[in-house]
Amino acid sequence: MTQDSGLASWLQLTLTPGLGAVSIRELLKQFGLPENVIARPRAELARIVPRAALGELDSAEVSRAVTLALEWAQHPGHAVVTLADDAYPRLLLEIHDPPPLLYARGRLELLRRPSLAIVGSRNATAQGERNTETFAKAFSEAGLCIVSGLALGIDAAAHRGGLAGVGSTIAVLGTGIDVTYPSRNSALAAEIAKNGLLLSEFPLGTNAAAHNFPRRNRLISGLAQGCLVVEAALASGSLITARAAAEQGREVFAVPGSIHSPLSKGCHALIKAGAKLAESADDVLAELSGFRRTGYASTTSTQAAVPSPEREALLVHMGFDPVDVDSLCARAGLTADQVSSELLRLELDGRVAALPGGLYQRLN
Repeated sequence: MTQDSGLASWLQLTLTPGLGAVSIRELLKQFGLPENVIARPRAELARIVPRAALGELDSAEVSRAVTLALEWAQHPGHAVVTLADDAYPRLLLEIHDPPPLLYARGRLELLRRPSLAIVGSRNATAQGERNTETFAKAFSEAGLCIVSGLALGIDAAAHRGGLAGVGSTIAVLGTGIDVTYPSRNSALAAEIAKNGLLLSEFPLGTNAAAHNFPRRNRLISGLAQGCLVVEAALASGSLITARAAAEQGREVFAVPGSIHSPLSKGCHALIKAGAKLAESADDVLAELSGFRRTGYASTTSTQAAVPSPEREALLVHMGFDPVDVDSLCARAGLTADQVSSELLRLELDGRVAALPGGLYQRLN
């Protein structure tokens, strides 16, 4: 890592309000390393830096923020990685706006590992989460690090799958690295800090704000060789990540779903636009340079024990689209009590999920 004296200069630039990444890169281009920038006469910097930001550069508030960041970086497992460090991810240097520095907590070596981004809906179905976790585990067992954004739903499932394999996982945060959002993922974030890597470009203490997450998404795609989208509505933020991936020259994959599900619309739109259809982990691994089908369990979806003949018959009548009890009664020729009883058993077996609105969906 950069020595404290040099790191303090990097932090001083990045923690100055109003001094964005574009201005910082221009300063570095003109004057070299940050310590050289800081040493220049302020009148000279004023040709590049907005005057309001220049007034904040030497403020007591920025000085306090630098001290706090340096103290944070001294804790075991904590690091601040700058553009000048060997640990800085090479793939991020390929995007048009790489962050000047990254706050990292956990296994820093994962930044050097080949990676796959997996993103999708926060309001995922049980089937979507199970498929995501299974896919992510297969990719991780093949040696890929799983990159996602620590959101509920698909992101969390992707991280769990990544942690289950040797490739492990990177969570790119839309907050400061010392802020866990959403709080429901606190235990998952702690496990990632121990066995994976938490990563953020935002200053310590930065709370969740809507405009930070689209910015975060470009790093999720930028860190990876490809991006897999699972369950995304047409207005999903996951499509922002997919677009960023395409603009960055990464492979884009999408998992198809029911034509009746709003959570399939985004994936289907991506496939229509040229994303590769992914029905199995094999479909993705075959497209990524250097990966073959050996060393992991091939999977198309989750596996489950075979149910009783009665339940198997009901599953056939269900199909794979969401369905209500009345429709199932008509299809199967059973009473509502009989259907409800079988649905409960199937749900306990993990083969059916109850959805909002009194609907049920077959999982496998």
